Amino acid sequence: MNHDASPDSLQPRLEFVTCLSPAGLHRMAYWEWGDPSNDHVLVCAHGLTRSGRDFDALARRMAGRYRVVCPDVVGRGRSDWLVNPAYYTVPQYVADMMPLLARVQAETLHWFGTSLGGLIGMALAGLQASPIDKLVLNDVGPHLDPAALSRIGQYVGKAPAFGSFEEARAYVSTVSASFGPHTAEQWDELTRHVVRQVDGPAGPWTMHYDPAIAEAFAAMDPATAVAAEAALWHVYTNIECPILIVRGEQSDLLTQDTVAGMLARNPHAQCVEVAGVGHAPTFMTPAQLDLVDGFLRD
Repeated sequence: MNHDASPDSLQPRLEFVTCLSPAGLHRMAYWEWGDPSNDHVLVCAHGLTRSGRDFDALARRMAGRYRVVCPDVVGRGRSDWLVNPAYYTVPQYVADMMPLLARVQAETLHWFGTSLGGLIGMALAGLQASPIDKLVLNDVGPHLDPAALSRIGQYVGKAPAFGSFEEARAYVSTVSASFGPHTAEQWDELTRHVVRQVDGPAGPWTMHYDPAIAEAFAAMDPATAVAAEAALWHVYTNIECPILIVRGEQSDLLTQDTVAGMLARNPHAQCVEVAGVGHAPTFMTPAQLDLVDGFLRD
């Protein structure tokens, strides 16, 4: 079903939903695009240190067919920070999505997840009676290469304060170089929604996320990592909806061997590679947008 993409529907609406952790209540922000009455919903979930505004280009492309919902995972963007950082984990993020899904009341639910957002989608799609009808896993799988996790751990929670937006953009483009080639305007977009200026218009710029998310990330010991991977493989094999695995050709997080295992273990999965990109494709270019558009239309 097509809904008219009015000018208003091509701008995001900021909404909030209340979620529960063992430490109490917190609010999760989400950005909604398209006709608010459309019950065909596409949820787009971002990576570890990113935000729901990563999907502006994808949302504008899809807003005529879907209500596009892009949450800021707790601890990021406009969402609250958790009182206890020990709960910055996939199970908590999955739990946070349940009141959001109850709010949007989707007749058809498609999920696009980049990196961490893909793990959340995988966990949801593997549940019995999952509401997810199609799943896009953007450069992520049940096995995450340890060397790539170590690379990510070198910058998570350690960003300095910046004297200007331009300094912040230079930092983001450096730590996110594996996103592949982007124009200066695209790096502006990739930076604008993951930094914030503090202490007024002359104040410094900082990253938008709670630095404490690094604590849970660093606390993953080898035994816990092995158990988590086994659990992810289990839920992945239980997924019964169509799955599109997108791999950056140069990705260090999602290896070709992992993709081969994913294709072997779930007959509903297919894979495409994005040339010239590592971890992870940003879906800001027409060619990348065509990939996901085609899969969701089929």
